[in-house]
Amino acid sequence: MAKNIMIQGTMSNAGKSLVCAGLCRIFRQDGYRVAPFKSQNMALNSFITAAGGEMGRAQVVQAEAAGIAPDVRMNPVLLKPTTEVGSQVIVNGTVQGNMCAMEYYRRKREYVPAIMEAYASLAAENDIIVIEGAGSPAEINLKQEDIVNMGLAKMVDAPVLLVGDIDRGGVFAQLYGTVALLEEEERTRIKGTVVNKFRGDRAILEPGLRMLEELCGVPVAGVIPYTTVDIDDEDSLSERFTRTAGRKMLDIAVIRVPRISNFTDFSPFERYENVSLRYVDRVADLYEPDLILLPGTKSTIADLLWLRQCGLEAAIQKAASAGTMIFGICGGYQMLGRTVADPQGVEAAGVTEIAGMGLLDMDTVFLGEKVQRQTEGILSGVDGSLSNLNGLAYKGYEIHMGRSQGEMPTVASHENVYGSYVHGIFDAPGIADGVLQAVCRQKGMDFGAIHAFDMEEYKERQYNLLADAVRSGLDMDLIYRIVNREV
Repeated sequence: MAKNIMIQGTMSNAGKSLVCAGLCRIFRQDGYRVAPFKSQNMALNSFITAAGGEMGRAQVVQAEAAGIAPDVRMNPVLLKPTTEVGSQVIVNGTVQGNMCAMEYYRRKREYVPAIMEAYASLAAENDIIVIEGAGSPAEINLKQEDIVNMGLAKMVDAPVLLVGDIDRGGVFAQLYGTVALLEEEERTRIKGTVVNKFRGDRAILEPGLRMLEELCGVPVAGVIPYTTVDIDDEDSLSERFTRTAGRKMLDIAVIRVPRISNFTDFSPFERYENVSLRYVDRVADLYEPDLILLPGTKSTIADLLWLRQCGLEAAIQKAASAGTMIFGICGGYQMLGRTVADPQGVEAAGVTEIAGMGLLDMDTVFLGEKVQRQTEGILSGVDGSLSNLNGLAYKGYEIHMGRSQGEMPTVASHENVYGSYVHGIFDAPGIADGVLQAVCRQKGMDFGAIHAFDMEEYKERQYNLLADAVRSGLDMDLIYRIVNREV
């Protein structure tokens, strides 16, 4: 059976996911078979595996860092929020239904056998399992039924590194306060603390680190520098949404709907030197982009109503009439059609049918069974400015409850408006290039001015940069002693 190490955090967005990804890459570089694991994840960014199971994207990133294929065993329980107090519950890649928070809290111990079976199966195939916690282990109102932090650490007998975010300030209080709120048995599992996202001279930090060691009774296992790497974020805490970068030679606006999901679909466009990708949730911030992207959403109807109420729907329709290219993915694609119907109340939006934007000639009906599959092929039948995509290979995955009328092509098109159910379609070689080439033609611009790149090579370089930063910040001798139960 594999050895293990667990990364817990003092709060959400302390950097657990990327520290886990960095360790996965380090262990792989050092010759070990390594796999990630997170028993319960809550996120709208999800992925469909080759076997058709749904899992959180954070573990997909960590699997890529480990050099292995994503597998639902790495994330046996996925919660996808549908309302402020409810989520769709997915176990081992399959939808179990929608539950309110209290119902899930009462029932979550039922999923322990599935969690343990998934973990044991992964542990039988690997040398090291890198486990990620969720939120904070010191949520004292939730600890009794915990299956993702110290509760899981006990179930799989995992040593724990506790990560705090110094960039937000108060890191010593974060780390010591978390340790102080733990029970004695839980504190014995913590083998080291980690200060994450540090900028500046470590010598100034050293006195505080020594005091922290005395207070917590465990060593500081490392100080990881603030690292700028281009790796997909786990959820909507993403810094992408708050960037204020100016518009560049080509300007792309992503409509940030309230229930946005799988926004990483658009990451490929961020990697061109002279392309700006902005997330917009107000008409005043839309300006006149060269391309408007409509993302996936956990509630197409509710977010379409929101677009209507805030004026962004009218602004998108006006831009389309003026010739601006519009491209919707999944829920964003559904919004572009004539109608969206939900006769069975699948989305729980309280609306059975709503008019769409009317920019694509199709209707969508929501059904109870989710489509979740990987898909690949050769693009064909794409009209208008993006006809240059025909003949290119695509590969991605579908996750949707809605069915659009008729046999829809992979990319539906009408004049300058396009849509697709395929998440990850822009990752395939040549497709993001092809879209930007078309936009450049519309502007009378040379595509060479925005600089193309090799996506796979770029991603590998980012994982290696992350591993370099994590390795330089951590005491790797101590980490290996912790993994080998020598501490």
